[in-house]
Amino acid sequence: MKIAVGSDHRGVEYKRLAITFLAEMGHICQDFSPDAAGPVDYPDIAGAVCGAVVRSECERGVLICGTGIGMSIAANKVRGIRAALCCDAFMAERARLHNDANVICLGAERGSGNLREILKAFFQTPFEGGRHQRRLEKVFQIEADSLFDKNC
Repeated sequence: MKIAVGSDHRGVEYKRLAITFLAEMGHICQDFSPDAAGPVDYPDIAGAVCGAVVRSECERGVLICGTGIGMSIAANKVRGIRAALCCDAFMAERARLHNDANVICLGAERGSGNLREILKAFFQTPFEGGRHQRRLEKVFQIEADSLFDKNC
């Protein structure tokens, strides 16, 4: 699977470790993080990674910042992205199984002790469909309606 990966300055080392683990699992990673050292704005990275996913240049995405919260908020502003902030393998598995998440957001400041298990769960779990597909269709409808609702 081709995976879009990006981090802000707080997640550089964590991102490198994630890319190593993903490569060991047989995935190809495209890094959307800037080469220059120093602070970067997480919305820029989220936009680049999510853009690659919605354009089908990459199948899924990984976003990393200090807590994962900022990346999650920014990613979910992109139409067609279902980003999930996952702190453990259970959350990563459920994000895929029940929500068909296509981007995982991670917090580098939580430590890397369970990173391999989180990534394994996210990238090996299929979407279950069934009743979850019906719920996902409702999410898509909210997304479509909010684009034109003048009361929002």
